[in-house]
Amino acid sequence: MAVLLVVAAVVVGRRIQDTRHTLFVDWPPLVGTWEPHLGPGTPAAVAVAVAVVAYGPRAAARLPWRGLLLAAYGTALAWIWSLALVDGWRRGVVDRLITRHEYVPVVGRFHDIPAALRDFTHHILVHSPDNWPAHVAGHPPGAVLTFVLLDRAGLGGGGWAGAWCITVGATGCVAVLVAVRALASEGLARRAAPFLVLAPAAVWAGASPDAYFAAVAAWSLALLALAVTGGSRWWALGAGLLFGLTCYLSYGLTLFAVPGAAVLLLGRGRLRALPFLVAGLVVVPAVFTLAGFDWWEAYRLLVRRYYEGAGGVRPYGYWVWANLACTVLLVGLATAAGLVRAGGALGGAVRARGRGTPEVRLAVLVAAAALTLLAADLSGMSKAETERIWLPFALWLLPACAFLTGTRAWLAAQAVLALLVNHLLLTGW
Repeated sequence: MAVLLVVAAVVVGRRIQDTRHTLFVDWPPLVGTWEPHLGPGTPAAVAVAVAVVAYGPRAAARLPWRGLLLAAYGTALAWIWSLALVDGWRRGVVDRLITRHEYVPVVGRFHDIPAALRDFTHHILVHSPDNWPAHVAGHPPGAVLTFVLLDRAGLGGGGWAGAWCITVGATGCVAVLVAVRALASEGLARRAAPFLVLAPAAVWAGASPDAYFAAVAAWSLALLALAVTGGSRWWALGAGLLFGLTCYLSYGLTLFAVPGAAVLLLGRGRLRALPFLVAGLVVVPAVFTLAGFDWWEAYRLLVRRYYEGAGGVRPYGYWVWANLACTVLLVGLATAAGLVRAGGALGGAVRARGRGTPEVRLAVLVAAAALTLLAADLSGMSKAETERIWLPFALWLLPACAFLTGTRAWLAAQAVLALLVNHLLLTGW
């Protein structure tokens, strides 16, 4: 079914784009162009894929836990970097963050950060004076301020911005492993580890700010998972701080309240952790509000700008299901199969009231992520580009692969998909 969904999205999307020109993508349902190519990252990408398929499951089962986390991070970093460099250093890393839609070109407009924050909402609409580029207007100012601060630290330009996104983004798989171990079991986390490392999502994580957003959101859930399963209550404070930051990196990531609620449900220490979580949660919103930025007003204006542009033309009737085809390409066929297995385990979740066996707890966590993604889809604010925008949600679907047998065959399928997409299409946004 997942394969048929992707094929249908390609065929129907090609027809709509050729006849009506309303999709605003060159290779529906993905943003990208058909351009078969090799690059300097090709040998490394193939080598990483072969190594993980051949040795990943055994290493995940045998390494000490901390060693596994370090190995997962290092391998994920190598996988993302090698795929990005298939397109070359400039096209694959630098240029992605210096286009007219991105954050780096407007860094110079933040020489006075408090003044820029107070004035931020005045430049969101298309017809406003000196309107922000699409991605700056489409996110709260926490996103662009990241690159402003990098520039202030002497790390300006697209190269450093891309390196930041990849380096931080690769930690997301570690955060998910920490959360799965805390909420379900170490055994399931170990089974999921190779799939988190070798995810097709790495194609779009390479030099994408959304990979950075995904990691921040993932660590907020991981720290909360540690807090509600017997860890220090200070973990809950950290979780609140990071979730507050997440909401000021991307409006849509407020939906992470859903998997956050699932984590609270699965943890026995939620009442003890909740006051610390709330205390941390108010810090970032308070700082931005006192600085003069109105989150709610900015979001209202963003919705207007969204429908003034391509979002008002792209057909909801196509994207509401084609977005799911993008998700299949983002998480791979192994994850689609794992989600079916996780769905089968949810019957036990109902009987156990959200707890029960480790498999049931993992299924609840994955189901919460799937529900979050569906809410984003039905909202109509995610028409196209979801292979990038939904990276934070996709990261939490990947642990469903822990339910699979025949691990190496499924890992090979994941690797082949990523390599084909990266070498046949020049992806972009």
